[in-house]
Amino acid sequence: MTTTLNAIAPIFLIIAIGYLLFRTRIVEESVWSAIEHICFYLLFPFLIIRTLSRANLGSVPVLDFMTVLVVAILGMSTLLILIQAIVWKRFPQSGPSFSSVFQGATRFHGFVAIAVIGPLYGDDGVTLAALALAIMIPLLNVISVVVLSIYGSSDTQPDFVGVAKKILTNPLIIACVAGLLLNWLGVPDILFDAIDIIGAGGLGLALLAVGAGMKLGQAAQHKMLLTIGVLTRLIGMPVIVIAMSWLVGLDGIARTVAIIAGAVPTAASAYVMARKMGGNAELMSSIVTFQVIVAFVTLPLFIYIAELL
Repeated sequence: MTTTLNAIAPIFLIIAIGYLLFRTRIVEESVWSAIEHICFYLLFPFLIIRTLSRANLGSVPVLDFMTVLVVAILGMSTLLILIQAIVWKRFPQSGPSFSSVFQGATRFHGFVAIAVIGPLYGDDGVTLAALALAIMIPLLNVISVVVLSIYGSSDTQPDFVGVAKKILTNPLIIACVAGLLLNWLGVPDILFDAIDIIGAGGLGLALLAVGAGMKLGQAAQHKMLLTIGVLTRLIGMPVIVIAMSWLVGLDGIARTVAIIAGAVPTAASAYVMARKMGGNAELMSSIVTFQVIVAFVTLPLFIYIAELL
């Protein structure tokens, strides 16, 4: 447990520093947008390429790993839809608020996941985390767009062709494909070293950007929904992943990485999607912020549980 806390504490300290830098305006808001952009389109993809290009994929239980993650996402999605049909529709502004809680419960923050997994489990863990990105990003984007198109308040019809194009051109997905291709073809040392140097700069900047995106002032307006949005993601999702891992027989580092993917906060990009497609953007912002804060307690707990199983 102490080892886990020692590995995770610096991550949340960097996030806190990012928040303070934003609040004190030492780094201007326009700069944070540029930092997020370069992390998403360059640094983070290079980290994934670096990891996958020389990973020992023969030792990874890809099918079982994929089954656990996909069924966990679909299971949580189905449960939330059932809850909405039975209970949620009675609340005012039920549709947009539900869509934001849905995104909060199902999506995951890839930056935080890899930042946690890397120090604890090395390249083997990061390889699995990269595969989790390749599995979850397309599925979660499609599901989120469908839910927002049904429950959001926007009159804009979803452009499914546009969504498919965004998924196919997502730099993280492209990085996974490129990394797997280089793993098959082989990568020269000079090219690998260049990729390694670029990718190494990504995690610190990405975590600072996570902190800069936190907004603490809006929580009082959505106490009950905020609580639901935090607990379904940080407790409900990892519990489902643990149950699926037991049913499938997934174990070892693969099981632990799957549990971490289920236990990290939701993706910060969920706020942008909520704002553009008629979700409750203020609630979504609060869910993203407080999941990061609460995860400082729940994430080490679930890593500890995963290692005991």
